[in-house]
Amino acid sequence: MIVGMENTAGRRQTELAGFLRAMRARIRPEEVGLPAGARRRTPGLRRQEVAQLAAVSVEWYIRLEQGRVGTPGVAVLDGVARALRLSPPEREHLHLIARGEAPVVAHVPAAVGASLRVLLDGMPLVPAYVIDFRLDVLARNAAAAALLGEEFGTGSADNIARLMFLEPALRESQLDWTRIARETVGNLRANHARHPDDRRLRAVVDELCAGSREFAAWWDDRTVEERAHGSKRVRHPQGGELSLCYDVLATREGSGQCLVAVTPADEATERTLRELMVARARGLGEAGVRPIAVA
Repeated sequence: MIVGMENTAGRRQTELAGFLRAMRARIRPEEVGLPAGARRRTPGLRRQEVAQLAAVSVEWYIRLEQGRVGTPGVAVLDGVARALRLSPPEREHLHLIARGEAPVVAHVPAAVGASLRVLLDGMPLVPAYVIDFRLDVLARNAAAAALLGEEFGTGSADNIARLMFLEPALRESQLDWTRIARETVGNLRANHARHPDDRRLRAVVDELCAGSREFAAWWDDRTVEERAHGSKRVRHPQGGELSLCYDVLATREGSGQCLVAVTPADEATERTLRELMVARARGLGEAGVRPIAVA
């Protein structure tokens, strides 16, 4: 086992050295704002020039090419990647051979189609929002904001599972929290089987396992659940106790997106929802309720 590990490390060091040499050889000094100079024995950038551009010492960069710096940090490798003008796949390759793991890629939510936004716009009295398989909130209408709060779908409130397990205020408002929370874990487990290599989904699961004992326990019990319809009771800070139904509707095939519509389960809740929507519209000075896209 130790011999195998040594062989793997040796292959990675050899690949790292060759990769860095090839990447700096393809760049002309003038392309990165350096003087071309005279009498260059090899094409491309010198080691000291890469070090200068990456804001590291020449000695450290030489050791990096030689595979003698242990496990370099993410930030310093990204500095080298910028200095060498690496493409995203090349940056990932650099991290894999230098650190043994791919870098975290900034998550960019998928765009919500125009027709789906029109559908949200056509539901002014029905709180509705769009989520993806990670349970990220991609868009919501103003009725959803009236029910769930202006922050819903933004900042730390941009993911249904994170809200459910990491936001105490939302947890307290969910009168059926245990059942709904377990459904949420089951949904994530099912989606994880479909998208096992999705880094954003993995990051959400890791964060929740670290931040919630309930989530960690329920994730480990391998419960799988996909509920497309259900009911729940919530306590709204202005509207009091509400009885709600929810329907989860798949959108276009292959998008991984769903439309979630929330409807009143009784007449009292229906009246309260209308009052909340009117109050919000008046408070914002709006002529009517219209959808709000979530970045």
